[in-house]
Amino acid sequence: MAKKQFKAESKRLLEMMINSIYTHREIFLRELISNASDAIDKIYYKALSDEQMVFDKDNYYIKVKPDKANRTLTISDTGIGMTKEELENNLGVIAKSGSLAFKKENEVKDGHEIIGQFGVGFYSAFMVAESVTVISRALGSNEAYKWESKGADGYTVEPCEKETVGTDIILKIKENTEDDQYDEYLEEYRLRAIIKKYSDFIRYPIRMDVTGSRLKEGSENEYEEYQEEQTINSMVPIWKKNKSELTPEDYANFYTEKRYGFDKPLKHIHLSVEGTISYNAILFIPENIPYDFYSAEYEKGLELYSSGVLIMNKCPDLLPDYFSFVKGMVDSEDLSLNISREMLQHDRQLKLIAKNIKNKIKNQLQSMLKEEREKYEQFYKQFGRQLKYGVYSEYGSHKEELQDLLMFYSSKEKKLVTLDEYVSAMPEEQKYIYYASGESIERIEKLPQTELVAEKGYEILYFTEDIDEFAVKMLMSYKEKEFRSVSSGDLGIETEDNKEQEDSLDEADKELFEHMEKLLAGKVKKVRVSKRLRSHPVCLSTDGEVTIEMEKILKSMPNNPNVQAEKILEINKNHEVFQSLKDAFANDKEKLDLYTHLLYNQALLIEGLTVEDPVQFTNDICKIMVSSAK
Repeated sequence: MAKKQFKAESKRLLEMMINSIYTHREIFLRELISNASDAIDKIYYKALSDEQMVFDKDNYYIKVKPDKANRTLTISDTGIGMTKEELENNLGVIAKSGSLAFKKENEVKDGHEIIGQFGVGFYSAFMVAESVTVISRALGSNEAYKWESKGADGYTVEPCEKETVGTDIILKIKENTEDDQYDEYLEEYRLRAIIKKYSDFIRYPIRMDVTGSRLKEGSENEYEEYQEEQTINSMVPIWKKNKSELTPEDYANFYTEKRYGFDKPLKHIHLSVEGTISYNAILFIPENIPYDFYSAEYEKGLELYSSGVLIMNKCPDLLPDYFSFVKGMVDSEDLSLNISREMLQHDRQLKLIAKNIKNKIKNQLQSMLKEEREKYEQFYKQFGRQLKYGVYSEYGSHKEELQDLLMFYSSKEKKLVTLDEYVSAMPEEQKYIYYASGESIERIEKLPQTELVAEKGYEILYFTEDIDEFAVKMLMSYKEKEFRSVSSGDLGIETEDNKEQEDSLDEADKELFEHMEKLLAGKVKKVRVSKRLRSHPVCLSTDGEVTIEMEKILKSMPNNPNVQAEKILEINKNHEVFQSLKDAFANDKEKLDLYTHLLYNQALLIEGLTVEDPVQFTNDICKIMVSSAK
């Protein structure tokens, strides 16, 4: 019997496929089971249009049979089978899709999409098999044919015997090598695991003879092994069921079974979408942040299925980065698959699904915020940081859709508030949304810079995370109200006291500030009388976009850009320290220099900045102590 050769392009494709395209060999079983499911689907479609055919689902199944002694693995189906011509056309030309052609011919539209591109998926068998035999008998035919190949060198087709309609694919499993253990594809436990992982939701039973152990009849302690045919797959995925059938416990169990996390889902979203593109999805918002969430090891993405067949464990294109904490799966019959089925074409359908999922997640979070405030705050404490990164990243292109989900601690409410809640509570005369940055709420509450804003009765948002200020700098404003740091050079607050302080500065006071400014040249941009201080003697404020907190964060980065805030040393003219400065300026310039350095270093410490010369600072304090003791 003459061996037939593959076409040149098919031969090259086959060699590439065996050696490189698939990254996980185990998916060969997924492909063959998917093709078997397609073959049964074809009979189902025939029955739809042929009144004489009766489709009894109980008669259709897929059987997986390992044989260790002969090193064979057989995948059988009771599907439509193939004629001699179909064997040659579908298996003789790589990427010739019998399933795809059948679908186009029959214009199937009832939702039972045929998954496979038979010729491509079939050849994944050669990743684990040294030879492949296909025995098939087509529906309506009394003849069967055997197709055999050892790979790229060609194939043969000859008549054979087969009692029933359907197809048997027999793989002669390769021998083990130093690098690869092919024996695993003959082990029951491994085959069961692969089926559960990739094909659990195929809609026909996948059966396998499973070995068990039982007491021998008439014995009390002697056991014997036996084999029993079991259905390995569950067949009906939870996402195909009506929501009314499911309980919160069902979703929680699914979350656990799929190992989406060791916690419990805080919220689930069950989607059944029909329209331009149809798909089902179950999404979970976790209760706790994964331990590796902000590490390079963390992979975002949703499980992606095509008609119940797992295509990708993590499909990152389905989630924007700012929603990367979401877990779950998507199953669609409308997605295009490329040659390996491991990489999706970034086509219009996938983008439509991703856009819809993004909107559904946002809507769910907004609903939680409005109706389940406590639960939303629980979520926000875990993942709010990621939303802020979403506002800041990509030059703020997502800020409009995320800004209403942000929350910050309020100086008045003593709890988290939204930006909308802040703006709604603003007095009519208040110009800005005020915020203060620091390492903790406790430290921020003690900041001298908050005094004037608090005195006016204005609410202050407390920023305690390094991303906070960068995010609001990207926002710039909310509902036409600009953000303004309490350390900003201009607070936009005018009071009679402020005007009086400026008017009461005489020439000597101005010369005093000029002297201090020269002494601190290179450290501060300016020394001036403070409009914001009430009880405290000194503080630092800033001019420009970079604040002191932002400077601290930037300096802590590995590639320190050495960006510095333009600092202003502010002195409280109504504090008794100011009189000491005036006296020293008039009578003892050396003491004035000592006071100036002390006040500057005190201002640095208040901000949590490092004192430039700790030894000199302690010596200055000692000088003051000695001076006061005299």
